[in-house]
This record gives sequence, C-alpha cells and structure tokens, in this order.
Amino acid sequence: MVSVRRSIALLAALALLAGCWERSGGSDQRVDPADYTSFFLWAEVKPPPELSRATELYILGGEVKAEDPDTYVPMRAGVPRLADKRVWLVVRAARLDWGEGVHRAVLTDLARWERAGNGVAGLQVDFDAATRGLDGYADFLARLRQRLPQRYQLSVTGLMDWSAHGDPAALARLAGIVDEVVVQSYQGRSTIPGYADYLSRLARVPIPHKVALVQGGEWQEPAALRSDPGFRGYVVFLVNPEH
Repeated sequence: MVSVRRSIALLAALALLAGCWERSGGSDQRVDPADYTSFFLWAEVKPPPELSRATELYILGGEVKAEDPDTYVPMRAGVPRLADKRVWLVVRAARLDWGEGVHRAVLTDLARWERAGNGVAGLQVDFDAATRGLDGYADFLARLRQRLPQRYQLSVTGLMDWSAHGDPAALARLAGIVDEVVVQSYQGRSTIPGYADYLSRLARVPIPHKVALVQGGEWQEPAALRSDPGFRGYVVFLVNPEH
C-alpha cells in the first residue's frame, strides 16, 4: 500500500513539473500582451485592455504605396492623444523614392502629433530592406535624417537575416544614421521558424535593437538576448482575434 501511495505521489510530482515547464518556456508558450509594455498599433486593430498600461507605442500614421511615390496615404482618422506614453509615428513604405509631398506630409504629421500633447519620440520607417540592399537603404535614411528636426529620433524595422548575413560595413553605416532597429521575428500571425538561431547573432548588429513579437505567436527567449549589450527589449505587434 505504501509503495502504491509513493508511486501516485511520484506521478503527481512529475505532472506538476511538466506543467511548470510548459508555463515557463515550453514549446507552447505564446506571446501575451499582458506581459509587455511596448506595442505596435495598426489602424485596423482594436486596442486591447493592456494598452492602458503601455509605456511606448509605435502607431501606424501613414504609408507610401508601391504605385505612387508622391502620395502619403494617412492611415488614421484623427490625431492620437497619449501624453503619458512614448509615441512613434510609423510610416509603412513599399518604396523609397519619396516625393517632396511625402516628406512634407510626414513632417506635418510629426508636428501635429506633438502639438496634441503626445510624447513623440520620433519617426519609424517600416520597410522590408533586403539584406543585400542595406547600403542603398542607408543612402535613403541619411537623406531622411537630414530632413528630420534634431529632436526626433529615427527608427527602422529590420529583418532577422541582417544579423546573419548583413554586411558589417553597411550595418556600421546604418548605426551612424538611425537610433534603433526593431527586428521582426514574425510573418503574418506566426513566429518565423528558426528565430532563435538568427537572434543569437543579433549582437552583430551595432545599433540599439529591439525584437518585435506577434501577439499569440510562439516564443521562447533565446538565452543570448539577455547578454546582448545592444538589446533594448520587446515590441508586441497587436492583432485582432481570429474568428
């Protein structure tokens, strides 16, 4: 009887340990906005309750579409009013040969957001720059940086492949232009397979960097991130619930 009780106790202990492992970093761990304070907020996404405790927001303000480099398309009906948060104006770009009207519209939006009482950190360019095209991207960003008032920082989104195959000289040049890069670890609603291998090399990127996670995506923090001197935390890309 004693041996039966011991066996039951052992099985219960093993089950408890298995449950703890799953909650603390097993393969089924998912990105929960409640665990983070920095978010991407796109126009079509309904703000979740967790947004009230956010300290930093990257808000999509407009875009430059592939078919028209001369038009800035606003993505918000009004101006945000978030005085208690650090706010970035995000411009989604399908191309980089912006016309003068686009540059003027972006600067106008930054000023409008600032006048509304927002703590505007600066501008983020959301552009999928190919790893082999980083030098040309740096040319565009250098010109953009010259147009920005000095009080605004310049942020860019980046691909995980930059950490593995990015040209060191091109990355060093970017470091002299932008203030941060937010590296995307997802595509659509899913985390990209093999993300841990890419992010383990992120210290090669000589720019202060954050990692973007997608709400509900699989995630287990690579150990190398916490010892990476350039790592500045996470930004969660918010999505609407699937029906």
